[in-house]
Amino acid sequence: MNIIESLRWRYATKKFDNTKVLPQEKIDILTEAFNLTATSYGLQPLKLVVIKDKELQSRLTQHSWNQQQVADASHVLVFCIEKIVGEEYISKHFENVKTTRNTSEEILDPFKKQLVDSFKNKPAEEISTWASKQAYLAMGNLLTVCAIEEIDACPMEGFIPDKYDELLNLKDLGLSSVLVLPVGYRAKDDMFSDFKKVRRSISDTVITI
Repeated sequence: MNIIESLRWRYATKKFDNTKVLPQEKIDILTEAFNLTATSYGLQPLKLVVIKDKELQSRLTQHSWNQQQVADASHVLVFCIEKIVGEEYISKHFENVKTTRNTSEEILDPFKKQLVDSFKNKPAEEISTWASKQAYLAMGNLLTVCAIEEIDACPMEGFIPDKYDELLNLKDLGLSSVLVLPVGYRAKDDMFSDFKKVRRSISDTVITI
């Protein structure tokens, strides 16, 4: 399939085949695509939790408004944000840039200082909102990759983050859950798979100037 056909093929899967499991190479594609996602300033204030423990998936279902996709999916991906993005975090990013690109500190330091000063003056809520936007970028990227790889997925905001954070011990890792993406293979009897995709016309959604 070409990319447009792939995007037409995908839909928010309502029922997964709980007997089918994604091969590890598919999970590897998703995790690398997550890591390659564009983020503001390249700071990557995100982490992805990959869950394949069925018992844990079942426990998480009750904190996902009982959406059975969480229990039946092959894997559940949880998009998390860093709770603290400060001088230490930003400095580590620039050390990575220096090592990877062999860029001198003389060149990097002015931008590093600018970012440190900027984030130092931002309230925690603003940083959290900014980081959450990066999580949405990552999920959008993975939805496209899923379509190309013929991996079924169901993007979800309908869950209780505090309960996820507790069950996954995310607070101990300095993380907060933001989005959930069950992935796997659609069930043959998921009636939603045959529904026509409903979208506004391109003339209604695209403005060319």
